[in-house]
This record gives sequence, structure tokens and C-alpha cells, in this order.
Amino acid sequence: MARGSNTSFRKIDGILLLDKPQGLSSNQALQRARQLFRAEKAGHTGSLDPLATGLLPICFGEATKIAGSLLGARKAYDTVARLGVVTDTDDAEGVPLRERPVPPLDIGTLDAALRGLTGRIAQRPPIYSALKRGGEPLYAKARRGEAIEVEPRDVDVHAFELQSAADLLDGLLDNGAPPLLRLHVECGSGTYVRSLVRDLGEALGCGAHVAELRRLWVDPFRDPRMWTLGSLQALAERDQRSLEACLLPLETGLVGYRRVDLSAEAAQRFRSGQRLRLSSHQSDTGACAVFDADGLACGLARIDDGGCLSPQRVFVRGVPLIS
Repeated sequence: MARGSNTSFRKIDGILLLDKPQGLSSNQALQRARQLFRAEKAGHTGSLDPLATGLLPICFGEATKIAGSLLGARKAYDTVARLGVVTDTDDAEGVPLRERPVPPLDIGTLDAALRGLTGRIAQRPPIYSALKRGGEPLYAKARRGEAIEVEPRDVDVHAFELQSAADLLDGLLDNGAPPLLRLHVECGSGTYVRSLVRDLGEALGCGAHVAELRRLWVDPFRDPRMWTLGSLQALAERDQRSLEACLLPLETGLVGYRRVDLSAEAAQRFRSGQRLRLSSHQSDTGACAVFDADGLACGLARIDDGGCLSPQRVFVRGVPLIS
């Protein structure tokens, strides 16, 4: 029972593909979903800013043990960049720091700037971010007015592409409309779209910030069926079984792992924490996901140079999902 709450929490395992609404932090969205499912344990797989909407995978129960691998997965976003204004947070929720005129632009200029921010690049994260220094998030230091120097770090930007520039191109912006670029981003772990847009604005000589941001997918969920908090609330009011049907089994988050299948007897030994020697055709070294004879995931493991399977995280099943 949660302190100060009448909700009775329970052990339930699975993955929820939440469509996070604008205005909530990732943790606030997580807690609302956790309350609806009455889940004892929950964690999300990488924060979205309050401004952002879209896919926030939430792991319940034993699925929290694979949240770290989902956190490091490739992700895709659509974003709208507002040119000509730089803010302290690099998005529309921040305080404007300076304004500059937007120069005449053409497709060649935009594409060249986008190419310069694609690939393996050094990126300076925003000072208003959840990165920690001395055990404290940078945004907490920034809100106190502390001077912060954030070191660049290498990130992978797989795609940074123009979707639409409306009437911004070739100096046609004379109708008072805001100078906006609609962009598509695919990137690896640790990449900040806010920083990409900020640096794009500098490359174009006018500055920029994120006006809108939506996460489209996170590997391995490339074509996600997302659920809004409103739709989940409606299902919860109908009955618990309808709500639980929204959860994906833990196994769906493991498709990126090499798979090792065990017999029922070997799976039981694995679940008890024992190391196992594998047959030669299964003994390639490295990380893997282990499954039992019924196709249920037993846990995560590593195979060493000697062909031994060592448990790293063992899954202890709770309430089964509705099939």
C-alpha cells in the first residue's frame, strides 16, 4: 500500500507504450500510469521534456530490468524549430536570450547545415537537462543561477532531415508568420534534439529553439500502438482486464538480443542463479536473452569465452498478462 494512498498496489509485469501528453514531466506521466495499473514497480526508458509528446515506454515489474537497454535504443522524433530566437532552455518553455534576423535561406543551405549535424558528432547538452553533476541534475543548478559549463560529448545522429519549411525559403517570409522548420530526427542514446536545433540555428546564423517535439518510436517499437492517459483511464473505469490488455509482454522488449533457448530443467537452474555450460552452437560470447521451453524469457545473461552462460538479471514472474 502506498503511503497516504488508498490504492492497493500489486506485482504486474509488462511494457506500456504511453503517448505522453504535453505539459507533464516523464515522471508525472509514469506515476499516473502506475496508479492506473496499480503496479508496485515502474520505470520509464528515457525522459521526455514536459514540452514533448509521444512515445514513452513504461516498464512494470520485471520489465524494469530491461529498461536500461531500451534507454540506450535508437529513437525517432519530429520537431518544429523556431528560427531567430535563442532561449535559455533551447525550447519554447525557456526565457528568450536574444533575437536575430533570419537570413534568406534555400534548400541547399538548409541541407548543408543539416548534414553538418549528422553522423557521429560532438554535442553540448543543454544546461537545463537531467544530466547530473555532483549527484544533482544540471537543471537544479541552472534554476539557482549557478554558472554551468557543460562539456561536449559524442552522440550518433543517424538522420536529421528537412520535412517542411513552409514559406520560409528564398526570402518569401513577408507575411508575419513565424520562421519555422519542420524536421525529422533519428538518433542514438544521449542525443538532445534541443541541442541539435540550437546548433542548427547557429549554423544558419540566426539561432533557433524547439517549438514542438514528438517522439515517434523507440527501438524495438518501430510502429507503436500508443495509449493516452485518457484512453487508459476510460479502460480502467470499465474493468481491469481491459486495461491489462494494453500491456505488451516483457519479451517484446528483447528482440534486439541474441536468443538462447533452454530446456525446462536448464531454465530452472538458470532461474536459481546457476551458471550453465552451453553447446558449441550456442556459445558465441556476449550478452543474450534466455528463454525457457515455453518461450518465456528467463532473464539476461552473458556467455564467456569458455561457453558458460552466466545469469545477469533473472526474471521472477508476477501476475500473468491476459492473452
